[in-house]
Amino acid sequence: MKLSLGFSPCPNDTFIFDALIHHKIDTEGLTFEVEYHDVETLNHKAFNRELAITKLSYHAFAYAVEDYELLDAGSALGFGVGPLLITKRTELAEQLAAFAGKPLPEQFHQLKVGIPGKYTTANFLLGLAYPSLQNKEIMVFSDIESALLDERIDLGLIIHENRFTYQDKGLFKVVDLGDYWEKTTESPIPLGGIVIRRDMPEEIKNKVNKLIRKSVEYAFANPKSGLEYIRAHAQEMDEEVMYKHIDLYVNQYSVDLGPLGKKAIQSMFERAYALNIVPKTSKNIFLK
Repeated sequence: MKLSLGFSPCPNDTFIFDALIHHKIDTEGLTFEVEYHDVETLNHKAFNRELAITKLSYHAFAYAVEDYELLDAGSALGFGVGPLLITKRTELAEQLAAFAGKPLPEQFHQLKVGIPGKYTTANFLLGLAYPSLQNKEIMVFSDIESALLDERIDLGLIIHENRFTYQDKGLFKVVDLGDYWEKTTESPIPLGGIVIRRDMPEEIKNKVNKLIRKSVEYAFANPKSGLEYIRAHAQEMDEEVMYKHIDLYVNQYSVDLGPLGKKAIQSMFERAYALNIVPKTSKNIFLK
């Protein structure tokens, strides 16, 4: 049986899925037709029910939960892994840092912010910390640093490996939104998860979940096994940065969400419901 599978070309995703799609583990009769996209494109593909299995942002999952349920394996959660709000102007970084979670003076409301997508978890967290920053431009995440350097935007919301490179380019951190979330909730931050269509047979859902878990476990046991594959899809980066990225986003929650991971996700949904950021659902979020 062949199933469509979407994930990003970022090192954390290719690290997770390498063993699965290259049959380094027994896939028990399943094969996968892979599509590589940035996370916002994957979010929209989920809204359109285009893929059987896909990576998406937890923010976006709130809009796709009627059609998809969350697998226990493959997620990106953790401490110290959140998106960063950055700028080219050091004085602006200092001024805004003091207002995270507080009313922002009107003089800052029209600052233009480059974001990696409306439905990204990064944008959700930005809305929690700085609800007044509404002048947003959606960009591919890898273009945000250059837009700041060219002064096309005032602030940039960066994710993935860019958190390792922005300082080398002369850019400054305003706030670590993951750290902001952790301090206000005492929970790991849910960034992205792997979901499967609800109309798939239960047997297939459970098998896919088991296989992704095995793929992650294989990657942990053989961390260099997928090096060439991971490098082929990554942005320009050296091996050290690539594995820093993997270490940041692939952890015990990628093997299995467990009670703490599920609690963090449920807390994010409940907070978003309370603020009317996302629609409520009667569907169960998690794989049965």
